[in-house]
Amino acid sequence: MSAKQPFDSVVTTHGPTILRVCRAVLGPVDADDAWSDTFLAALQAYPKLPPDANVEAWLVTIAHRKAIDLLRKAARQAIPVAELPAVPSAADVDHRDLDLQRALAELPDKQRFCLVYHYLVGLPYAEVAEILGGTQTAARRAAADGIAKLRTTKGLIP
Repeated sequence: MSAKQPFDSVVTTHGPTILRVCRAVLGPVDADDAWSDTFLAALQAYPKLPPDANVEAWLVTIAHRKAIDLLRKAARQAIPVAELPAVPSAADVDHRDLDLQRALAELPDKQRFCLVYHYLVGLPYAEVAEILGGTQTAARRAAADGIAKLRTTKGLIP
């Protein structure tokens, strides 16, 4: 049985990946909070983690739950605006949406999570399914549907 690495090494090794996950799921504003919450929760639970556990998948699971908490909290809050945005004319509109962050945010949660965890983090579909609580086939299908939606509605992926 191998010994676990010190927690500061875990943060150094997996911190950038977890930040990318948080940014992709939540956007840049709430990503730092979710990242911090993830590693605070992980620090408390780390002593009980088995030495042979997949630490990256474990951290993505925690980040996923923290992101869900923040999304639910944001959904319950009103967003004040000073002025209503102007409606662009048809001539001003580029029909391609090159903002991947916004495009991901517009996908249904399951599609967004599957795309982020598989393509951004590089987790296999089996681990994505475990994180999301479904089957590997469902995770693969949700990712494929998300890619298709990005292709057809956003023109992001050729």
